[in-house]
Amino acid sequence: MTTTKYIFVTGGVTSSLGKGIIAASLAKLLQAQGYRTTIQKLDPYINVDPGTLNPYEHGECYVTDDGAETDLDLGHYERFLNVPTSQSNNVTTGRIYQSVIEKERRGEFLGKTVQVIPHITDEIKHRIQILGKSGDYDIVITEIGGTVGDIESLPYVEAVRQLKWELGDNNAIVIHLTLVPFLSAAGELKTKPTQHSVKTLMESGVMADVLVCRTEHELPEDLRQKLARFCNVTQDSVIQSIDASTIYDVPNLMLDEGLDTVVLKKLALKSKAPDLTQWNQFLSKHKNPKGEVTIGLIGKYVELQDSYKSILEAFIHAGAENEVKVKVESIHSEHLTIKNSAKKLGHLDAVLVAPGFGERGVEGKIEAIKYVREQNIPFLGICLGMQMAVIEFSRNVLGLKNANSTEMNETTEYPVISLMESQKAVTDKGGTMRLGAWDCNILDNSIAKNVYKTNAIKERHRHRYEFNNDYKSQIEKAGMKATGLNPETGLVEIVEIPTNNWFVGVQYHPEYKSTVANPHPLFVAFVNAALNYKENRKGVSMAQN
Repeated sequence: MTTTKYIFVTGGVTSSLGKGIIAASLAKLLQAQGYRTTIQKLDPYINVDPGTLNPYEHGECYVTDDGAETDLDLGHYERFLNVPTSQSNNVTTGRIYQSVIEKERRGEFLGKTVQVIPHITDEIKHRIQILGKSGDYDIVITEIGGTVGDIESLPYVEAVRQLKWELGDNNAIVIHLTLVPFLSAAGELKTKPTQHSVKTLMESGVMADVLVCRTEHELPEDLRQKLARFCNVTQDSVIQSIDASTIYDVPNLMLDEGLDTVVLKKLALKSKAPDLTQWNQFLSKHKNPKGEVTIGLIGKYVELQDSYKSILEAFIHAGAENEVKVKVESIHSEHLTIKNSAKKLGHLDAVLVAPGFGERGVEGKIEAIKYVREQNIPFLGICLGMQMAVIEFSRNVLGLKNANSTEMNETTEYPVISLMESQKAVTDKGGTMRLGAWDCNILDNSIAKNVYKTNAIKERHRHRYEFNNDYKSQIEKAGMKATGLNPETGLVEIVEIPTNNWFVGVQYHPEYKSTVANPHPLFVAFVNAALNYKENRKGVSMAQN
């Protein structure tokens, strides 16, 4: 097949309906039928990327192998498809305008007035087709952020209108995700919001080919007929997306609704039963655990779960691999003190200290690490969590009173964590950290070697500060070992305390690479350590009784 097919996913009525999950679920079904499928996200905000956005604003910033700071939906894409994304999979209005302005400055428009149409829309169309023209994919699914009718989304919808016309019949379709609310006072589902949403899309010159309707209740046939009639789609193109207990149910729900079948028919492609064997094996383990572990997640953004989305999903993958339910107990680091750490942490089977930036809540993280280290509770520190483990060890074991990171205290007497040399001349904030996949060599006879089963790994990073190698010898002599190093720079990527049962800190973000098909081995081992700790503690308790 030489022609790449394009699917556009738009949303209406309200945000947070789940366009990313619908796009990922459809992509999974198409991939399971043998089609090379990828997904990209077009975000209408003017930030060049989410890297400068506060997690309270936008959830976590997801990082790809090639160093793109992207929307968290790309995490869903990778977790569902088990295919890496890249810079080309996430485009923002900021990046579009930046590119057009740079071209104007170079004189590429030959003195013409630069306008939204055609210059901005042409740039959008170009970005949409980069993946399709690579020759790597049969189908490219493009999720348009925001909702139709938003001023910010208008250039994207116009670009979709033009592309549908240019690509011709059977080469591009639009799936419109909308809401069918249930009014409890009236006791019925209402189609009017969907009708208005489709009308708004049509006013921009785009007609939906498929309707996916988010609902809390089953859509009866007469309501589907009504939606089809008023929204100019065939009845088999009205797809119900009912609330599910887990996002991982959605591919099967969409399969039952025939979303993949109707999409392939409209794209003039052959349809067959998708092979979801591995996916359903994961679902079975996830829904039928043989045990449970409770793991504390220590962070300063715990009020907003999207801030740690990849970590939470990695726990689901690792839990299924271990056939246990991972109950995550979110604990705000600002509320942790030496006085309450035993009460808040003593019942946990393991503790993960999360990544982050800035000094808010770091002393609580340090107290948490001190407690779990002394109580020999399994510990995993990620990025800032790893750095806090080094600081805690330096203060309380090595005896370097007030040891700190220069991120928190530029004049600290003992900067055991310091700004990377390559970062010292950096002034711009966006896209300037140590980003993307970097090599790490693992030492033998370490937890990391036992976890990865290899001495050479590549993991994704997002940080400016690092383990200060001036203190490496002292710290190692005191009992904390650097078991993973970057072969080119000598940067410490992994630290462990061998005398503890399971104590690991990593400078990178393993959660970004965990997928349904390949749960990250570090999370799998961590959950297993939590399970062993729980069973051993239970055994000790029974023996004492």
